[in-house]
Amino acid sequence: MSEAQPLYAKVKEHILDNIRSGAWEAGRRVPSENELVESFGISRMTANRALRELTAEGFLSRVPGVGTFVKESPALSSLMELRNIAEEIAQRGHRYSSRLIRKGLVDANPALAEEFEDRAIKQLHHIVIVHEENGVPVQLEDRHVNPALVPDFLDHDFTQTTPTAVLLAATPVDELEHTVEATLPTTEQQRLLNIAALEPCLALYRRSWSRGRVATVVTLTYPASRYALYSRHRTSARGTFSQ
Repeated sequence: MSEAQPLYAKVKEHILDNIRSGAWEAGRRVPSENELVESFGISRMTANRALRELTAEGFLSRVPGVGTFVKESPALSSLMELRNIAEEIAQRGHRYSSRLIRKGLVDANPALAEEFEDRAIKQLHHIVIVHEENGVPVQLEDRHVNPALVPDFLDHDFTQTTPTAVLLAATPVDELEHTVEATLPTTEQQRLLNIAALEPCLALYRRSWSRGRVATVVTLTYPASRYALYSRHRTSARGTFSQ
């Protein structure tokens, strides 16, 4: 550690070194403010700042009256690719489950018809489902599907398979469109995801085309503390996607 570092930064570096080396695993209690004061010969204010900043940066989780713990890294989900969330969770060695909230036909209002780029479309398949990892809700899926492209979509048992798996098996994907927004949950999203009103969420809006027609429109809502979105692609020397 550099002698020029502020004392709180030295404490932060000590904690981060232990986390990054694997010496302190997720869920491990880290030294309290009093223990840091004694170990480093620092003030309580300095110890508090180190723990507070590491908590704000997502490395620690503080439980009032209990202690401060190493925070488990959020799970990752692909931003640019169509991935089956059940397979992602299984690959991490965790248990996948789901709760079907709604399934049925809905009228295609003008806004939906515009999203599907088809003013003549009258009805759409609609499904709302909560995906869980080890029993904890990690994704809320609100999806509309074009019946002309996947006529038997609603016939599937979505307690045994996922909408993504059904769609990938039914029709080829030619093109994808993604938009990601930071949002606060609605009252229903709070209930379905079991999160607080001020819990930040990531909302991934995706349209998928098949044979030149919009096949499905979906909004995937993730509690930001439980999931992260990522993408990695080869690019040209100028930073554009390789063909």
